[in-house]
Amino acid sequence: MSGTVFDGLQEFVDAAMEVDEYRIIEGADWNEEIGALLEATAELIPDPPMLIFDAVNGYPPGFRIATNVIGGAKRMALALGLPLEGKSRQELSELGRRKLREARPIPPEEVPTGPVMENVLTGDEVDLLRFPVPRYHAMDGGRYIGTHDSLINKDPDSGYVNVGTYRMEVHERNLLGLWMSPGQQGRLICQRYWERGESCPVVAVFGEDPLLFMASHTRLPWGESELDYAGGIRGRAVAIVRGPITGLPIPAHAEIAIEGEVPPPWVEARDEGPFGEWPGYYSGGTVGTGEPQPVIRVKAIYHRNTPILGGGAPMWPGARSDGGLALGEGRAGVADLLRAGVQDVVQSASHMGYIRAISLRQRFPGHAKQAAHAAFAATRNGRWIVVVDEDIDATDLKEVLWAMTTRCDPARDIEIVDGCWSTPLDPLVSADRARSDAGDHTNSMAIFYATRPFQLRDQFPQVSRAPRALRRQVVEKYRGILPFPEQ
Repeated sequence: MSGTVFDGLQEFVDAAMEVDEYRIIEGADWNEEIGALLEATAELIPDPPMLIFDAVNGYPPGFRIATNVIGGAKRMALALGLPLEGKSRQELSELGRRKLREARPIPPEEVPTGPVMENVLTGDEVDLLRFPVPRYHAMDGGRYIGTHDSLINKDPDSGYVNVGTYRMEVHERNLLGLWMSPGQQGRLICQRYWERGESCPVVAVFGEDPLLFMASHTRLPWGESELDYAGGIRGRAVAIVRGPITGLPIPAHAEIAIEGEVPPPWVEARDEGPFGEWPGYYSGGTVGTGEPQPVIRVKAIYHRNTPILGGGAPMWPGARSDGGLALGEGRAGVADLLRAGVQDVVQSASHMGYIRAISLRQRFPGHAKQAAHAAFAATRNGRWIVVVDEDIDATDLKEVLWAMTTRCDPARDIEIVDGCWSTPLDPLVSADRARSDAGDHTNSMAIFYATRPFQLRDQFPQVSRAPRALRRQVVEKYRGILPFPEQ
């Protein structure tokens, strides 16, 4: 099955069930229980299975929610078309990083129709709660259909099509709350319509091909469409249907999609949230700004006969599973740093939401500083950037902390940069209401240069650890005697 391209979430879920761990859970309650179970599974099970919720309380069988879809190493390898056997997790991570870095854009292919058009609902038939939309956290202000989603809109001047992941609260059967952090490309496009006094046409997808979802929350330069990038990762164009109302592309194999418009906030807006966000706090939306937030007026719903709602909510960082592959992309990932002209970046990994670790093969004096400043320029809402040598596994927080404690002199090797791009989701920004109300969503960042000083690299004491290759060799040799985890 390695190398298979999956057009939609349903096809991928079926394939994943053949090769990896999953559980089907029937009768769970959409009100908090699903969210609590997701958090407990991620926090307590080292390599958590994919969870498929069916016959959710109050809903018929067949209207499902799929969660932790690519949270395991084997499932992520399946999605990326990597070998399922014969490779360690480290080797798969490197193959995955290389595939993401080397992907070349393939524009979407328009088709007359697709499975997403099996059911077309307009007018009074539009009802977002026909799907088992969860309320994930105890203090959430409502039910959130949009966490595992892709919102599609188009710049009115250039025609650039953006795909981004934003949270969406169900206010009414045909009205969604939309939270987009300031500076996000989807919001910038909406603002261009609002400045003209117009509503912004949008498509939103809930349950899509895992690689399209991965692309939708990857930071790409303005003008580079995530639809094209997803095609490049897949090695085949994303099939799209032209939206009959908006003219925007709708992924043909999506599970659920809507067409609608986002009116200017002074025309229509609603209080949004609170919602438990990725730092582990209730933030953003009205809580983070004190202002009502934009809405999507939903004009049509399209869905498959037995739709799978993509599910999963942000959880506190300690509940995030490390069972998947460490791809290190996204903001300040390897691709960003290479585009910025930084040479010999080995790895880039995010930890606990706020720590970005970069391993670097130093080539010249100032190389570590170049990498660090390129990273914070590409980072939003970060707190710590740690630059380490190539012998440190940037994906392993223990190794990163070891480098920080042995190669970083606090008096010389910690740099503070103020006024960095942040977000109202940051609890420190959200708590400072005077600053937040003034639109000052910035924070400071600390850079730790946890590398051997370049001029002293030959005099620096040698590491006493066993070489990685030898360690892998003995682990495999004695795995039958000692309970070593998969590497």
